Amino acid sequence: MSDTVHCVRCGLEDAPALPRRPMPGALGAEIQQKICTTCWEDWQKAEIMVINELRLNFMDPASHEALNGKMREFLFQFDDPGKS
Repeated sequence: MSDTVHCVRCGLEDAPALPRRPMPGALGAEIQQKICTTCWEDWQKAEIMVINELRLNFMDPASHEALNGKMREFLFQFDDPGKS
């Protein structure tokens, strides 16, 4: 894995890459390949606000889905302007 990425969120071409996948699976790999360390740290701060705002209960699987959806919006909203 490269030490830098072209971050789809902030647009930096040689931004510091995440040293490892932030979560397992395909989504974790996509984040590692397309999101820089700074934008991931920004999400981690925003994540707390999202959890509190939506009053997510992680005993409910729908809460996990809701948080993942918000994470995708936050990180990849700039990835493809044609996506909604």
